[in-house]
Amino acid sequence: MAVVADVIVVGGGVVGLTTAVTLAERGLRVRVWSRDPAGATTSAVAGALWWPYRIEPAERVGDWSLETLAVYEELAGAPEETGVRRVPGLHGGERFAALGEWAAGLKDAVEVPEGLRVTLPLLDMPVHLEWLERRLVAAGGAVERRAVTGFGEAAVSPVVVNCTGLGARELVPDAGVRPVRGQLVAVENPGIEEWYTEADPASAATTYFFPQPGRLVLGGTAEADDPRTEPDPDTAREIVARCARIRPEIAGARVLGHRVGLRPAREAGVRIEAETLPGGGLLVHNYGHGGAGVTVAWGCARAAAALVG
Repeated sequence: MAVVADVIVVGGGVVGLTTAVTLAERGLRVRVWSRDPAGATTSAVAGALWWPYRIEPAERVGDWSLETLAVYEELAGAPEETGVRRVPGLHGGERFAALGEWAAGLKDAVEVPEGLRVTLPLLDMPVHLEWLERRLVAAGGAVERRAVTGFGEAAVSPVVVNCTGLGARELVPDAGVRPVRGQLVAVENPGIEEWYTEADPASAATTYFFPQPGRLVLGGTAEADDPRTEPDPDTAREIVARCARIRPEIAGARVLGHRVGLRPAREAGVRIEAETLPGGGLLVHNYGHGGAGVTVAWGCARAAAALVG
């Protein structure tokens, strides 16, 4: 069979598309095979504030995150096009001492009695995913709607890159990949211009709200090994109530919709590694990003691209 591309990237979420763009802009012929359109991936559901959240290994995450932060700060110069904006906010209860060395790369973070105030990239994911697809096409790549049952199917190209997220559990197979359920509520924004987050160490709940164009996104949950994709009405009410304790005007905001995404967590952390396929092709893995795929997308894409060569 004739080679259709130099690289086939399997998976069309933010990690897959960013990896594909990185490879295509290095001159390689790239095709993305994605079972779902970008708007139906887990990435499209993400609250998408840049922050290293629920991701390992700690010794590599910092560098990947800061590399990605630098890209987003540049993309924030054209927010309507890229979906990336720099927005101020508060990490409730957070302290520099509890963060890793990467926190030294935060330009304007300030500790206040309530937590850590900082301006960070906040991504409107449907817009950003569409922008990534356009950038890939401009670099000569393409996205195809195609599901695979094994990486051998993609071996019509000499290199296959695995960016399948939760799908890696069956495709690799990797039993260490587990779903972490996140539920969100979108409401009409009652005038809130800053984001807010606060983790509850005693539960799977994180209270946050993110002002996105045309909506305010409320969250959230982090329910390990819970594969349910239907919104839970009781959980939705709890999310709204928690956010309203911080900003009471949220209580009366009209609900626009509910979303659920399954974060692709991995017990051993992100896997960026190469192996040889049975037919002699190269398989490069880039999966296991947990709740921070957006945060490390460009750093991980470059690490995976280095293995492609």
